[in-house]
Amino acid sequence: MRDYHISKHNSFYAVGLSYKKADAEVRGKFSLDVPAIDHILGKAKEIGVDGLLAISTCNRTELYGFAQHPYQLIKLLCDETNGTVEEFQEVAYVYKNHDAISHMFKVGTGLDSQILGDFEIISQIKQGFYRSKKQDMANPFLERLCNSVIQASKRIKNETELSSGATSVAFASVKYILDNVDDISKKNILLFGTGKIGRNTCENLVKHSNNSHITLINRTREKAEDIAGKFQLTVKDYGDLQTEIRKADILVVATGAQLPTVSKALIYPKKPLLILDLSVPKNVSDDVKELDNVTLVHLDELSQITDETLAKRKEYVPKAEAIIEKVKKDFLKWLETRKFAPVINALKDKLNTMKAEEIDFQTKKIEGFDQIQAEIISDRIIQKITKQFANHLKSNEVDTDDSLELIQKVFQLELHSK
Repeated sequence: MRDYHISKHNSFYAVGLSYKKADAEVRGKFSLDVPAIDHILGKAKEIGVDGLLAISTCNRTELYGFAQHPYQLIKLLCDETNGTVEEFQEVAYVYKNHDAISHMFKVGTGLDSQILGDFEIISQIKQGFYRSKKQDMANPFLERLCNSVIQASKRIKNETELSSGATSVAFASVKYILDNVDDISKKNILLFGTGKIGRNTCENLVKHSNNSHITLINRTREKAEDIAGKFQLTVKDYGDLQTEIRKADILVVATGAQLPTVSKALIYPKKPLLILDLSVPKNVSDDVKELDNVTLVHLDELSQITDETLAKRKEYVPKAEAIIEKVKKDFLKWLETRKFAPVINALKDKLNTMKAEEIDFQTKKIEGFDQIQAEIISDRIIQKITKQFANHLKSNEVDTDDSLELIQKVFQLELHSK
C-alpha cells in the first residue's frame, strides 16, 4: 500500500483513544470542550502542523492531522487535557496515512461506535471540520476526506439498515429502566442535564414509559423549558436539585461538566434510588455507591446492552463496508491525481514554452506561416501528450513516485506548487 502524503515531509496521522481500551474515567481526562479544541488548533498552527481536525465525544477523543511524527499530535492533546502522555500511551492508537484514512471512514459511519450504527459521530466530524476551517487549519485534503466520510455515512443510512431500530445510549438507558424497574408509570423520574443525550433520553422516556411524573432540571432553565414544553413536563430550578433528588425514584444525570455534579451529600439515603450517569467524564461521584439504597449505573455498562436490534444491524455491516470501500476508492483516486497534478501542470507549462518558441521561430522563418492553425494543432498535441502521462500515472501497475521523478528529470521541470 502506497503512502499518501500531501506534503513532502509530513504524514497523515490519526491519534486517539476510545471506549475499546479506555474506561470512562480515562476518557474523561482526555475529553475536549470547544475552547480546548480551538486552543489545540491554534497551537498546532504555531508549530507548523499542516491541517488538523479534533473530535471529542463521550466515547472517544481523536486528532487527525499532518505531522512529521505522531508525538507532535499526542503532545498537543496531552498539554491541553488532564491526562499524561504515559496514560495516553497505555490506551491509545496511532494510525498513519492509509490506515488513518480508513479509520476515519470507520468512525464516521458508525462501524466503530460503542453501539453499532450510532450515527451521532458524523455531526461531531462536521463540527470538528467547521472549527478547523474557522481556525484556518483545514487543508483541501481534510476537506475532501471529511466530505467523503459524510457521503459514505449518508449512503449507508439510505442504502442499508445499519442504523435501524432504536438503539443509542439514550435508548439503552431507558431500556435498562424498563427492564429493572417495576410500575415505571408510577415512579418519579428526575432528568438532570438537557444536552443532546439528555434530550434523547427524555424523548425515549416519554415514548416508552408512559410516565408523566418526569421533572427536568438544567443549569440554564430556558433549555429545560424548551424540552418540557414539547412533552408537558415539569421544570424546576437548579437550586431545587437536592429537594427533587429526594423525591425521585430514578435520577438520570446527563450533564456535561468536567467534575461531578451529583455527590453523596445531595442524596437522601433512606429511600431507594436508581441513578444512571450518562456523562463523560463521570458526573456522579463514586462515593454515592457507599449508600445502601442507591444503585449507580454508568454509560459504559449501559452501552453493553445488546438486543435483537444490534444483532439485526450486524447483518448490514458487509454492505456498509462495501459502500465505504467504493467511496474511499474515489477519494484515493482524487488523492493520487492531486499528488501528480503539479508535475502534469509543470509539464504542460514546459511544452507550452517549447510551442511558443517554435511558433515564434517558424513565423520568422516561413513566409505566410499560419500561426493560428499551428497553435490549434500544437495545443491538441500537448493535450494528448499530457493526457497520456496522466493515464500512465493513474495506472495501478505503475510506481507513481518513480515515474514522477523520471518525468521531472527528462523534461527538467521546475515545480511551483506543493
